[in-house]
Amino acid sequence: MVLTRRQREIYDYICEFVEENGYSPSLEEIGSHFQLASVATVHKHIQHLVSKGFLRKAWNRSRSLEPVQETTSELPQIPLLGTVAAGSPIEAIENTDESIRVPAQMMGPPSDTYALRVRGDSMIEDQICDGDVVIVEGRQEARNGETVVALVGGQDATLKRFYRKGAQVRLVPANSTMEPIEVPAADVLIRGVVRGLMRTF
Repeated sequence: MVLTRRQREIYDYICEFVEENGYSPSLEEIGSHFQLASVATVHKHIQHLVSKGFLRKAWNRSRSLEPVQETTSELPQIPLLGTVAAGSPIEAIENTDESIRVPAQMMGPPSDTYALRVRGDSMIEDQICDGDVVIVEGRQEARNGETVVALVGGQDATLKRFYRKGAQVRLVPANSTMEPIEVPAADVLIRGVVRGLMRTF
């Protein structure tokens, strides 16, 4: 699952707080730390972290947030196949000998899951930035609105939101300064759908 920058910051803060204090911060403490005036806003972020599998919460007691953490050696390992363009399409991805470990909640079927490093900034409004690693479930079909790895013209790979209408496909960037790619559906091959995102700060 993809975390927004704020969700990642809140998750990291909760992990550090629990490690230092032995119990979780209150919603008010989280809000104060991030200068968020509304507890409802904090609660919304927490709900997202719980639904994405990063936190556990006991609903019948206070200060019950518990980070869901896996040691690196326990994490599933998937191949890092190369680079995909978040911008103009680039030469098709190729297999490499690299691999990375990822949280299980980001994965599709293990045999069909792989990672790609992002090049470019066409997806920045979806919080996918240059240098990030996307976790991809290998599929040949996608639903409208899903973020896909697509081959255009059989050889150029790109990362975009997918929309199909009849015999036409629009590959739409999440960057208001860029134009979508519009091509016949016959010229687009879906290689996979993005399931998660990893970032090193």
